[in-house]
Parts: sequence; C-alpha cells; structure tokens
Amino acid sequence: MDAYAPRANQRRRIAQQGLLSLLILLSICSLFLVLPALNSAPHAHAEAPVQINAGGPAVAPFMADSYYSGGTTASTSNAIDTSGVTNPAPQAVYQSNRYGNFTYTVPNLTAGAAYTVRLHFAETYWNAAGKRVFNVSINGQQVLTNFDIYAAAGGANKAVVKEFSVTASASGTLTIQFSTVVDNAQVNGLEILPAAGGTPTPTPTSTPSPTPTPTGTPPAGTPNFGPNVYIFDPSMPSSTIQSTLDAIYSQQQTNQFGTNRYALLFKPGTYNVTVNVGFYTQVLGLGRSPDDVVINGAVNLDAAWMNGNATQNFWRGAENLKIIPSGGWNKWAAAQASPLRRVDIQGNLLLWDGGWASGGFLADSLVTGQTQSGSQQQWFSRNDQLGSWNGGVWNMVFVGVNGAPPPSFPNPPETVVNQTPVIREKPFLYVDQSGNYYVFVPALRSNSQGTTWANGTPAGTSIPISQFYIAHPGDSVATINNALAQGLNLLFTPGVYQLNGTINITRPNTVVLGLGLATLVPQNGVIPMTVADVDGVSIAGLLFDAGPVNSPVLLQVGPSGSSQNHAANPTVLSDVFFRIGGAGPGQATQSLVINSNNVIGDDLWLWRADHGSGVGWTVNPAANGLVVNGNNVTMYGLFVEHYQQYEVIWNGNGGRTYFFQNEMPYDPPNQAAWMNGSTRGYAAYKVANSVTSHEAWGVGSYCYFNVDPSIVADRAFEVPDTAGVTFHDLVTVSLGGVGTIQHIINNTGGPSNSTTTNAYLVSYP
Repeated sequence: MDAYAPRANQRRRIAQQGLLSLLILLSICSLFLVLPALNSAPHAHAEAPVQINAGGPAVAPFMADSYYSGGTTASTSNAIDTSGVTNPAPQAVYQSNRYGNFTYTVPNLTAGAAYTVRLHFAETYWNAAGKRVFNVSINGQQVLTNFDIYAAAGGANKAVVKEFSVTASASGTLTIQFSTVVDNAQVNGLEILPAAGGTPTPTPTSTPSPTPTPTGTPPAGTPNFGPNVYIFDPSMPSSTIQSTLDAIYSQQQTNQFGTNRYALLFKPGTYNVTVNVGFYTQVLGLGRSPDDVVINGAVNLDAAWMNGNATQNFWRGAENLKIIPSGGWNKWAAAQASPLRRVDIQGNLLLWDGGWASGGFLADSLVTGQTQSGSQQQWFSRNDQLGSWNGGVWNMVFVGVNGAPPPSFPNPPETVVNQTPVIREKPFLYVDQSGNYYVFVPALRSNSQGTTWANGTPAGTSIPISQFYIAHPGDSVATINNALAQGLNLLFTPGVYQLNGTINITRPNTVVLGLGLATLVPQNGVIPMTVADVDGVSIAGLLFDAGPVNSPVLLQVGPSGSSQNHAANPTVLSDVFFRIGGAGPGQATQSLVINSNNVIGDDLWLWRADHGSGVGWTVNPAANGLVVNGNNVTMYGLFVEHYQQYEVIWNGNGGRTYFFQNEMPYDPPNQAAWMNGSTRGYAAYKVANSVTSHEAWGVGSYCYFNVDPSIVADRAFEVPDTAGVTFHDLVTVSLGGVGTIQHIINNTGGPSNSTTTNAYLVSYP
C-alpha cells in the first residue's frame, strides 16, 4: 500500500534510496563490516585437483580466485612463515584473501566421490587472538567452529592449514561456506584433491539421507543456516552484537527491492541492545517461550527513511521475544508483510511514526501497557493479550483478543470477535539447553482466546532439525524434491531461490519454514510450489516473487478437484507473501489457488506492485490474487492489492474471512480498459453465485485511480443475495478523493468519491 504518495514522488524517493543504499554499503565496507556480496565468478569446468588462490591472481599451481559468491578481497606484502605447514601453498597465496561471509561452490566433481579439502589461512591483519572468529561448513556440515586463525597458527603472519575428508554431493559439487562470528571470516587458499581411497569421515553432503527415526536426539552442533543467519549468544559483548545489528540495518533500512536477506537469531538469555529492523530482516528468539530471550532496549520498526511515512514498511518481522523497551515504548510502524508474533512487550506499543501507516498484524502476543495505533489505517490482532488499545482510522479488527476495545464500528471502527474459531500458530525454531535445534509446531486450537504460552509451554510437537533439509540459494529443485520424497521437512535459509521447476509437497504434516523472508522466484513460467491434498501441511515465512515469464499460479494448495476433509488437521499458511513486479518485471495469472478443504491462511499479503521496477498496466499483469475453490477455508489477516480483475474469488462454501484489506489497481489507463462486461471495474472480493454459506468481518477496499481519476468501480464486494452469505463491518475509501467506488457491496452503500471519501456499512444483508 502507498496511500497519498504520487508516482513522481515515489520514483524520486526510490532513486534517492538507491543512492543512499550504495553510500551506506561503501561506508560499511570501509569499516570491515562487509556483508555478503551476491556476485560470483564461476568457471565452466572443474576437475580435481582444484587449487584456488582466494582473493588473488593465478599463482602456479593455484588458479585465480574462482567459484566464489559473496565476500571482499584484500592483500598484503607481509612475509608469511610457512615453516609450520606440510605442503604449504606458495607464499603469494597467503598474501591474498577473501573475507566477509562468502561461499565457494566447486562444480563438476564426481558425484559421491571422496576428496580431501585443504583450507589455507594466515592472519595478516590482527595481532591478537579473538579478533577474528568464524565457522566453516562443507556441504552443510560444520567442520570448523569458532575458528581463530591467529590462535591456530600461534601468531600473526604464520600459515596454518586445515584438512578434511569429504564426499562430493549427488550433483558433483562441494559447497564450502564461511560464516562470521567476530569481525570477518577469511580464507587464503583452497585445494580440492582426490582422496587416496577408503571411506571419508566426516561425510558432509547436501544429498539428504533417508528419513531418520524420530528418537528425539537432534544432531550435535549448530546447523548450517548459511552466511546470512547471525546467531547471537548472551556471552557475546553487547557492543559486538550492537555493531553487527547496526551494520545490517544500515544496509537494509532503505533496501526495499534488494536481494539481501537476513535472519537474526538470539539464543536464550538477556541482551542489552536495540534492534532496528530493516527490509528482509527477521528477528527471532530461540527459546521455547518468548520470555526465554529478553531484549532490554527495543525491537524497533521506524519510518525515518520516508520522513515518518510508514506505508511502505514491508517484508520483515519479529518473533518469540520478550521486549523491555528502555523508554517505555516499543515502536513498530508497520505496513503489510511485517508481522509481530509471539512477543511479550513489557510496556507500550506504538504502531506509527508520525506520518501515515498502513499495517499490520499482531498475533499470539502480550502487550502489558497501551497499544496506540495512531495513523494506522487498518490493523489486525489475533489471540493477543492487550493492556489497553487506543486509536482507529478505517478498519481495526480483533479476534480472540483479551483486552480488545469494545466493538464500535464505524465510530471508532473497531470490529471484535471474541473467539478464534480454529488456528494453528506458526512453527518456530528453538534451541534446547544442550544446544540442539528443533522446530516446534503448535497444536491446533479451537474457539480460543489469548496467547498459546500464557500458562506455560503450549501443546504441540518438537521436530529435530535433523528431520529438515536445510536449503540454500542455488540448491536445485530436484535436490529439494528428493529430500521431500525421503520424508524430510524443508527449511529455506535466507536468500533468493531461482526455481526452474516445481517444489512438490506431498507428505502429510510436512513443515516448510522460511528464514529471513526467503524468496522463491519461478523461471520460465513454472509453478514454484504445489501442495497435495493431504493433512496438516505448514507453510510459513516465504515470499513468492513472480518471474519475468508468466506463471499460471505461484502457490497451489491441493490439485483441482480436491475433496478430502481436513477439519481435524488442516493445512496452514502463515506469513506467506506474494509479489508481482516491484523488484523487476513479473507476471502470474493467479497468485494463490486453494483447492483443498479446511485450509487456514494467517497473515497473507498478495501484492501486484504499484511502485518499484517492472511496474505498469501491461508490464506486471496479474488477474487474480486469491482463488478459493475448497470448502470451509478460513482467512485471518488477508491483504490483497492492485490485481487487475477480481482480486479475491471465493468459490467454496463455508468460507470465513476475519479482516480484509484491499486497494484496487491504481493504474487502469482508462475506464474502457477496466470493464467487466457492462460493469465498471471489478469488485475486490467476489463470492461466487453458487455459494450458499460465507461470512466476513472487518473488510475494507480503497481506490486511487491516479492515471485516470474519472474511473469508477461499481462495487467493492460482489456476493450472492443468499441468507447464508453475511458480511459485517464494511468500509470503502477513495484515497484523496482520486477515483470512485460507487457501492460498498452489490448495490448497497457508498459512494466513496471526491466529495465523500469514506463510506461504511455495519452489516449485509
């Protein structure tokens, strides 16, 4: 959403933001706080032995730096003592390096063959131990933990080599990842040599093993979550943590359509830091309870980058934390796709930053003080405990919330439903007292109020991380589907995944969990993900971003004709977002199609971009956002914007929507281009004529026809006049009086236009 922001100003802001992002990134590099680069320099063919001079030119027999992604290079003229190393590399190899967070992916090896990996290091910058600490993983298995070059070599300017026996993956690759703990990870040289024979140990491989027997014993050590997951421990100095947080925020504050993705994980304990949350940044506590991770300071989302206007504060989130705001107020000036979940805020919560705000979503959370919505145009709260609530602009909806304001729509516009009929909270990552990682899947609840954790550990199931395939950008769809077929769940680490095929979720109770707004981009018009008509699938924390070739759909839940009853164990979509354009040209006919019965959607934003790159009536075409064919489907916090035809089409019976926010497309070039037969425009929300039961609470649709303000939409909601189809608390708004919505629902209510911008209806029929 971008209410009250003319296009020319948007373009100017975007250009300014891009320049600011570049300047910030350059300044970060100069301070050696380099975040991972996305460029790489692959060679076409690799056969062992492979010897690479990291960060430097060819030095026989070592080739010039190759096969890398991310990081920055440096060099020195320091003389390096190699006397302590057997078979050292040439002196010049130790005088150049690649540092930061980075990956080497060496292809075209023999699948399943044994190799020896030799990693060459020399500390040429620091003169003391503890200044540079990092981890190294090979094909997903951590082989060096908290490695300190200075300490291992016994001083500065001394070579040290670490050697590992490994096995090439089924695709014939070795992926070597370097992840910073303190300062910057570094390597000087890499060698991949044919092994002498025998069974190599350890055997890190990206090929998933058969489904492990659920014994409750997770793997030892930290999983390989990739270079863009930062794991903080309370033993770390607060200044070190704060420096890392600030560097990431400096890069991500204005990076609205960038490709960097980050997850910031806090182990149980207390931290005296302020976490400012930028684009594509997820802040997660790793406790079983939110109170296991305490932030003394704040977890803030502000709008300083747009002078207080928070209407574009998209794509980020915070979960599973106790926040004690130092000034008594925690600011979360959110727009769409920026959820707060499972947080315990010991104080007040401010949902705006002095200008317009357009959110937002709060669930399974406690706010002991006042929640002040300010200019938030709409807001959705579910299963929360609020000390008090203040504010309301157009559409504020509370479902299963203790401490909700009294129902008073439209003045103030508060809609209250006392109980949440059915919900399963979003799965979350946690670590136990032994350092083992699990994903917790909360149990299904019916007719609930308040949080899951108020009375202790909620009901649910803990799944060891060993039962997940941990995906990284660059993993093939075939590899991912192979893991799923063997019974593994799926965890996407932060990044952008270019998919040349369809990821198929076929097993009941599969968990698909994204970290750091992991983004799936289909190539060549494929459907990026489908779900079979099975029980209990959880899909959470993903952004589906349409590719340049039209896809028929971005996520399909159940094949056409699905008929199974999943009432006892429904599929749940939590924090699942869709984008058509904005980051570049994108096309998809429909974003989300739900064919299965009993599916639950919990915080969904489906957005055909109105600003950014690749935006225009014929540039990012998309007909429909959500199509529901299944019966008894329930939506909580449904945001659908700017699609060119019906934005929501509901064909199934028994549907329920608790909160709906919509903007009609800004950009029809004229009325003739936006006609539905003889009807002017398309309704935002269409319930099919064949439907006999459907109910919705707290629904709003807005227009801003800035290309041709004379355009009229005949209605915002189009439903059959049937006793079983009822709507409660409806609103339409002509933003700034630019364009007209003639009726709210069917031929009732309205208009919203330049004379009367807002129109309300308490119930229909």
